[in-house]
Amino acid sequence: MSKEELNIKQLALEFPHRPSLGREDFLISPCNQEAVNAVEQWPNWPYFALCIYGPVGCGKTHLANVFANEISNLTHFPYKIPFIRAKQLSLEKGRELFEDNHCLVVENLEELKDEEALFHLYNMYRDEGGNILFTSEKAPARLNFKLPDLRSRMNIVPTVEIKEPDDDLLSALLIKLFVDRQIMPSPEIINYMLANMSRSFEFARKLVAEVDNISLERKRAISIPIVKEALAVLNSEPKQGDLFSF
Repeated sequence: MSKEELNIKQLALEFPHRPSLGREDFLISPCNQEAVNAVEQWPNWPYFALCIYGPVGCGKTHLANVFANEISNLTHFPYKIPFIRAKQLSLEKGRELFEDNHCLVVENLEELKDEEALFHLYNMYRDEGGNILFTSEKAPARLNFKLPDLRSRMNIVPTVEIKEPDDDLLSALLIKLFVDRQIMPSPEIINYMLANMSRSFEFARKLVAEVDNISLERKRAISIPIVKEALAVLNSEPKQGDLFSF
C-alpha cells in the first residue's frame, strides 16, 4: 500500500532554534526607544528598580538580556546576572538571590503568586543596595496587588512601556524571526505578510512559526501561498472571548 493510500502526512519536526539576543540584534524604533534609553541609564537610574512593560513578544526579555550582558561587561562580573520569573519567587529564594547577586531581572510580574516574597525582595534590594529590572505585560499600577504595602511600593517604581510595532520595526522583526530559523525570506514575502497580518509582536511570532511548520510539512520553500495558508490557520483560531461564548 502506498503512502498516498495511507494518507500519511509528513509532520514537521520541531528543530530547535535559538533566538539572537545580543545588543546588535535588538531592533530599535520609536515604539521601544524610551525603554532602551531607560535601561541604558544604569547604574545612574533615578530609583533602584525599573519596570519595562508591554505586549507579549515585544522584546522585554531580549532587552533584559542586553541589560544583563551590559552589567557583566561594565562590572567584569564573571557571569550574567540571574533571571527569575515572578511566579517562582519565595522568601527563601529571595534571600539567596540577594546574597549572590546585587542585580536581578524579575520577569512576568503579572504571574506573581507570593506577594510577601516580592515585598521582602523589594525591601532587600532597596535598603541594602541593589538593582532590579522588572518585566510585565501591564504596568505595576494595573496589576492589583492585594498586599497594600507591596502595591504602594510597586506604584513608585519608574515604568516604561514598549508599544505595538510600527511598519519598519514589524518588517525588521519578521526578517529576524526567519533568520533565527536559518531562513532568508524574500522582500515579496515580507511585504505580503505586512499587508495581511495583525499588527502585533505576538502575531508576528506565531505567523513565522506557522509558515515554517507548513513549509516543512510540504517540503517546499516558503512562498506566498504558504503564507496565505498560515494566515488562514491563525485567523481561524478562536479568540479568547469565543472560548466562553454559548
